[in-house]
Amino acid sequence: MFRNFLSFLFELVKIVAISLVIIIPIRYFLIQPFYVKGSSMEPSFYDHEYLIVDEISYRFKDPQRGDVIVFRYPRNPQEYFIKRIVGTPGDKIQIKDGGIYIYNIDNPQGVAIDEPYLLDGTKTYSLAKEVITLGEEEYYVFGDNRNSSKDSRSFGAVKRSFIIGRVLLRGWPFDRVGFFEAMEYNL
Repeated sequence: MFRNFLSFLFELVKIVAISLVIIIPIRYFLIQPFYVKGSSMEPSFYDHEYLIVDEISYRFKDPQRGDVIVFRYPRNPQEYFIKRIVGTPGDKIQIKDGGIYIYNIDNPQGVAIDEPYLLDGTKTYSLAKEVITLGEEEYYVFGDNRNSSKDSRSFGAVKRSFIIGRVLLRGWPFDRVGFFEAMEYNL
């Protein structure tokens, strides 16, 4: 009987060890769970939603305008934020007349971006009136709920090294489960 117990215990230890060998690399190098706190991304994401973040894609390609990303807060890297990329390296960003204008090689005169994911009537405001120029490896991010979002307007551009990954899918609540694709802007 004691021998059966030891055999059972040994099998249990093997199963746990094999599971950890499989799960830990997936969790730390491929995908990561993320729990939404706050209302800064409403109506795209609500408080208490559970997301899966793709950590591997950005090892092979650059983050794109429109991607919803999870990143370390530049002023406290222990905190994680979720926002949408609006400005990419080399862009110049200006917030005026309640909208966001992008200046780049393709649009030297600037173009207002269309943001269909925002609630009707949502305006973007900033106390800064200057044009922000993004350097190499810098991204300008905004929350979809502009009036309740602490984003690049308050803490500046996010360096690429702070980006954890892009939102791949919502896993909870079940009635809102789904995959996410980057928003395509007409610039």
